[in-house]
Amino acid sequence: MADTILIWGAGAIGGTLGATWKRAGHEVLMADIDREHVRACRDDGLRIEGPVDQFQVRVPAVTPEDLSGTYRRIILAVKSQATRSAAMSLLPFLADDGFVLSAQNGLNEAIIADVVGAERTMGCFVNFSADWLEPGRILYGSRGSLVIGEIDGSVRDRTHQMLALAKDFEPEAALTTNIWGQLWGKMTYAAMLGATAISNDSMAANFADPERFPVWLTLGREVTAVAQARGVDLIGFGDFDPKAFLPGAPEEQARAVVAWLAEWNSKSAKTHSGLWRDLAIRKRKTEIENTLAVSRFGREVEIATPAIDLLVSLVRDIEDGKRDLSFGTFKELLDRCK
Repeated sequence: MADTILIWGAGAIGGTLGATWKRAGHEVLMADIDREHVRACRDDGLRIEGPVDQFQVRVPAVTPEDLSGTYRRIILAVKSQATRSAAMSLLPFLADDGFVLSAQNGLNEAIIADVVGAERTMGCFVNFSADWLEPGRILYGSRGSLVIGEIDGSVRDRTHQMLALAKDFEPEAALTTNIWGQLWGKMTYAAMLGATAISNDSMAANFADPERFPVWLTLGREVTAVAQARGVDLIGFGDFDPKAFLPGAPEEQARAVVAWLAEWNSKSAKTHSGLWRDLAIRKRKTEIENTLAVSRFGREVEIATPAIDLLVSLVRDIEDGKRDLSFGTFKELLDRCK
């Protein structure tokens, strides 16, 4: 079992990776808490659909309680709020010479390292778009960046091995010695995606609306201010340059980035963020607090994040049925950011 890739969490990200790697001939085992999804993947085959690819492949899958053995390569792909509990659950299955790679949103590598040890933690910037539709079905909406990196900035044999595996999913996958710069860069975008989720408008429509620009600018500046204070050298993806939102950067640069986000998202079959889908379709708790843990990191360096704090509060209210998904809810954030 040492060479089998164990994917813990077979949802949008984990399922897309697992199905593609299985089709490419790798030994893959997926562990997921959804019994019906596990059965469908194992017995009928996991169906990947959308404009990027269309295929169906049977992928061995179990629920965590039915898992046995130890594994050298574990891909953690659960929602970020489940990171600590998932890391603790998978620890008995991690080989002595093994490691856990986080294929998630957020800055979860720090949590994983706290559970399994920094030496056994690897970072990953993942930015392709996908949605879990129902048991056995995942929408692969658009390709995106996939970057592998050690959390200490080193490059090892295992780093190159995981890069080779990543390229079997995304041919343009890359290696970095600054994974934290990649993750904080994505956090800048994630804050904006969180705001697109509090109305029913698509991601592209949100970014294309000039009236909403103050929200993207304010959220971007709060995230980058915290990252800068923590000594992070920010890295973007595509034409998304998080440094355009650094405090003091010309506003025109940020406007150009937002215009690119509108165009880029308009080309994806995934029209809304995963956070919106959790609120509007799946009616479940989102990963907003964990994905946007910027406030906690900000307090450590005495940087205030009032817009992010309000965004988290608004999402909580929607989760609890106290507010609806509407422009009215978005306008509360917009008014704070003007």
